[in-house]
Amino acid sequence: MHLICPSCLAKNRVPEERLLEHPSCGKCGTDLMKSQPIALNDENFARYTEGTQLPVLVDFWAEWCGPCKMMGPQFALAAQQLPAVRFAKVDTEASPKISVRHRIRSIPTMILFREGVELARASGAMTSADILRWVKENAG
Repeated sequence: MHLICPSCLAKNRVPEERLLEHPSCGKCGTDLMKSQPIALNDENFARYTEGTQLPVLVDFWAEWCGPCKMMGPQFALAAQQLPAVRFAKVDTEASPKISVRHRIRSIPTMILFREGVELARASGAMTSADILRWVKENAG
């Protein structure tokens, strides 16, 4: 299983049976399976989503967005409950290229990726239970 380090973007190979043993990056030592969302931007988005073989759920949000702020803690809570899915956030104001490339028209919008391919998307704020259910239905 290939995992991209959220810190240094190095590609790491981790045996699937060891994913829950908190593997660390061979280059910088960062925990590869943190149970919290990571920040992605125009520079690191493609490398992370395309190089990580686990599903990657990305929340596209903005600081000024009320529903985004309400969903933020729910998204973080869902990340703690689904260790086999990588959770990430993209600030649409700070990363306009990614937002345009993925046709983000309203926020919050979540897109579920596997190796860079979009599997599903949903717009609107959700509770952690709704996020968990939606990911399980769409992660394949």
